Amino acid sequence: MRASPVRGGQTAADTALATLDLTGYAARRSNVLPEPSRGASRLSPYIRHGLLTLPAVWEAAGGAPHRDREKFRDELMWQEYSRHVYARVGSANGAPLRFDAPVPAPGSAPPAPPVSPDDPWPRQMACMDATTTELRDNGWLVNQTRMWLASQWAVRAGADWRQGEQEMYRNLLDGSRAANRLGWQWAIGTGTGRVYGFSRWQVEKRAPQLCASCALRDACPVQDWPEAQSGPKVEGPDTLGGGETDGGPEDPLVTGEPEAVWLTAESLGDADPALAAHPDLPAVFVFDEPLLRKLELSGKRLVFLAEALAEIGEAGQLEVHLGDPVTELAGRPLATTWAYVPGFKRRSAQLDVVALHPWPWLRRPGSGSLRSFSAWAGRPSRPRPARNSGGRRR
Repeated sequence: MRASPVRGGQTAADTALATLDLTGYAARRSNVLPEPSRGASRLSPYIRHGLLTLPAVWEAAGGAPHRDREKFRDELMWQEYSRHVYARVGSANGAPLRFDAPVPAPGSAPPAPPVSPDDPWPRQMACMDATTTELRDNGWLVNQTRMWLASQWAVRAGADWRQGEQEMYRNLLDGSRAANRLGWQWAIGTGTGRVYGFSRWQVEKRAPQLCASCALRDACPVQDWPEAQSGPKVEGPDTLGGGETDGGPEDPLVTGEPEAVWLTAESLGDADPALAAHPDLPAVFVFDEPLLRKLELSGKRLVFLAEALAEIGEAGQLEVHLGDPVTELAGRPLATTWAYVPGFKRRSAQLDVVALHPWPWLRRPGSGSLRSFSAWAGRPSRPRPARNSGGRRR
């Protein structure tokens, strides 16, 4: 197993943020090859696991050139938006949100089968070979190639998008049921009604050397735009149309004296509100064995988590358990930070959480439509500034 170029831990996260240079980001963020031309920040694994909070990263971008700053902050808002959607609909984001899976356009020729009928990401295509190799070897991809993979899997090959999303999720260091699933739904049209059409044009623009070296360059299966459209509108309640979104407490809810701080995979940084509020208590993390057995996460994802936990252990008391969190933590008064994922809500309801701390939202959820990211992002609500909550390190 090759080591990922993105290391885990607070030190690596802080270094990445301190050295962040967004000059040229807007023009280069979608570049794929050559690698030195890429403008992506690679902060997403640290954001995913709370080593860097969205408010802190938002503030760090303040000195960048205007166009680059605005584009980068737009991407941060997308991350926040995906969390709002997940907080509202939960695991229902694993089903089409607004439209069914893409279908051939009326009167169009049937889609060409993948080059390899058993693999929606055919390795004979240089673009798919390079992209899937990077996914599995490095655990990270630029956003452009994530869209290539989603569209090739679900639009070109017509395969079940949930299986492709799972394969990406289990390999990505920043794999998130919030951002990963929503990204797939927006790329294949189930979230928007507009299908992203992956074709040779994008590859030649973003990574021309792949087409030049491809064995199929004279018989490219994605030569033209795909003739596909989103499926029919999903019947049933419009889960994104309105209603309250659970954002957790605005202030700490303290009903007793905690004996330990329960850390979750959503929040493993020094700025974790519960950890910062109780610096003298032992921290405890549980690798959820039943869930891990089901998810089959890549070794790189587990190493990334272990690197973050190792630094927490160097700074103070840390207990790491393997098992069912509800069983492992039963009977202990706990402090913890609220999280927007359904697994946290389910487990925390079964535990003795006596100090529940707020999630560090960039924009606190409320009511209103979540159908459109651009409409949501344009609402007159200013992102919250980052709080310097101290911490137990340095």
